[in-house]
Amino acid sequence: SKYYGQTLLAEVYKHLNLIESDYFGIEFQNIQSYWIWLEPMKPVTKQVRRPKTTMLRLAVKFFPPDPGQLQEEYTRYLFALQIKRDLAEERLTCSDNTAALLVSHLLQSEIGDFDESEDREHLQANQYLPNQERIEGKILEFHRKHVTPSGAMYFQVLEIARKLEMYGIRFHLASDREGTKINLAVSHMGVLVFQGNTKINTFNWSKVRKLSFKRKRFLIKLHPEVCGLYQDTLEFLLGSRDECKNFWKICVEYHTFFRLFDQPKPRAKAVFFTRGSSFRYSGRTQKQLVDYIKDSGMKKTPYERRHNKARVSTRISNTNVPKQSVPFTEGLRTPGSPASAAAPFHSIHSSATPPPVLHVFAETSPSSLDSRAPYTWIPEKNTVAPAEEAGRKLMQRPGSPMLQGVGFGLPVDHPQLSSLVLKSPLGLNPAFQVNLNAASQGSSPLLSPVLSDADGARIEEDDEMKRKRYPTDKAYFIAKEILATERTYLKDLEVITVWFRSAVIKENAMPEGLMTLLFSNIDPIYEFHRDFLKEIEQRLSLWEGRTNAHMKGDYQRIGDVMLKNMRTLKEFTSYLQKHDEVLTELEKATKRLKKLEMVYKEFELQKVCYLPLNTFLLKPIQRLMHYKLILGRICKHYTAEHRDFADCRNALKEVTEMTSQLQHSLIRLENFQKLTELQHDLIGIDNLTAPGR
Repeated sequence: SKYYGQTLLAEVYKHLNLIESDYFGIEFQNIQSYWIWLEPMKPVTKQVRRPKTTMLRLAVKFFPPDPGQLQEEYTRYLFALQIKRDLAEERLTCSDNTAALLVSHLLQSEIGDFDESEDREHLQANQYLPNQERIEGKILEFHRKHVTPSGAMYFQVLEIARKLEMYGIRFHLASDREGTKINLAVSHMGVLVFQGNTKINTFNWSKVRKLSFKRKRFLIKLHPEVCGLYQDTLEFLLGSRDECKNFWKICVEYHTFFRLFDQPKPRAKAVFFTRGSSFRYSGRTQKQLVDYIKDSGMKKTPYERRHNKARVSTRISNTNVPKQSVPFTEGLRTPGSPASAAAPFHSIHSSATPPPVLHVFAETSPSSLDSRAPYTWIPEKNTVAPAEEAGRKLMQRPGSPMLQGVGFGLPVDHPQLSSLVLKSPLGLNPAFQVNLNAASQGSSPLLSPVLSDADGARIEEDDEMKRKRYPTDKAYFIAKEILATERTYLKDLEVITVWFRSAVIKENAMPEGLMTLLFSNIDPIYEFHRDFLKEIEQRLSLWEGRTNAHMKGDYQRIGDVMLKNMRTLKEFTSYLQKHDEVLTELEKATKRLKKLEMVYKEFELQKVCYLPLNTFLLKPIQRLMHYKLILGRICKHYTAEHRDFADCRNALKEVTEMTSQLQHSLIRLENFQKLTELQHDLIGIDNLTAPGR
């Protein structure tokens, strides 16, 4: 307890062999019972008032917007456990359908494919949600459809969770200047303001000039161009000075982690007196972390959590085998205990010399763990011993008391944890050695486990399987390009459908007729592309081998998705042909209505409008041209015999028809847009776009 927080964090990360450790932290409840993060640069005793009775727990501290940014499968698994905990603690609020879908994916990862009686038995023993019984039918219905390996399920859980408004959100109670109760939160994009569970404002980092606090007041100073010169500081009142400072620290850390390339250097100590807080984020930034993983060239830790479908009912017993196995990953629990406590983060450490892979079973009573219980050590062979097979089955029994990982209930020096060398029953790769007696080990927390020759061969086989499984075909990378550009294109459409609409409605600056003309032609296209993007994301997820569909080869293609959507998009040609009229009417209205002209110009100064506004109206037709180019590339890549060639060629025909119809419109629109920009830039010229000039 006299050491700095950094020492404890380093020991925990070393114990877990956690490579992407900067996403995580240790949290604890203070005297006021709200959760705060352990600071690395302060002694533990100065932060934790009662170190002997305080529970410290490992938790995700920084939630990236895309789980694909996480390099390690093991890191994604820990993130999925955080989602599981947040669901149980009602932090991650969502609709019943979404909650049921998340739990069904967690079920798939825990117990494998659907079996109604076993599913019900498991749900009775594990509480994933506070009111789980109410939506149990939906959970089972979703689980029936899953046929995905457990490792892929963690990615699915994160993919669903990241789209939720409450993903990674931690509320801090506050009130505004009028005394209205609100919740403040911070995310990768900036400071968020909620009323209840509804987000009412976002202050992007790009708009924020300075964050500070004064006693209980939390102050956000914005850049003048965002709110004008006289209202650039926003003030919120928190419950106490400590709460205010705690939230300010979290904001500082989030901003540094996600926005800066390098961690800031600590401020030099003042000679006579100090002003303000000297607090700085002390870890690596996200960019540094990603660069470290890429540049180090380390082999990814082989990690896969397997489920065992060969489960037995709790009614079956065998007197020739131990009563209970002791997996090192699960928490002490009883039937009905919350799933968040029942599935803590794993405690994993690489030993300096690879010990033999051993199975460990402990003779225990069903109600308690006796520290004096004898252990049976069974060396692994090529054939599975009957006792081992029975032990594996018994591991699946719901409601069994389990051993808990570091920081989640049992102290590290608990007799149950000392000097045990385990093979993970939850399916870590056989080459993954686990040693819980980590105190005397000197290996780096950023090194993968040391492998024996036999285990090394096994890893090479696994790598070979991964090379076969994960796509390296050029078509896959073209499909990834479609996905990436579609995301960008959708954000471009949002500049008009969301941001510009909001600006003109707020000021009541646009006539109703023009509003109808503009948004009735752009909204249907936006809605179509939202659904199209979801389809591409789903297909890429299947293509990348995150489910077992790749074995059938049905999903390692993009042509069928493109063909279906290009045919649908043809129905929107009439909307695209009206963009010429929309652009002309918008230009006329800005000349005629001073209020609209002012809103238009102010909106173009905002960072969200990174191009001239009328340029965004050209995007839908330009996007068709891009589809044509990219489908042409993929058709050139495929041979005529390839199963995806016919669909890609037909999709190319469909999009070529549309582009030939709209080619003249696009040329007119681009010319009109360029003339409009030129007219805005020249003083005293206001008739460049007049017909017949």
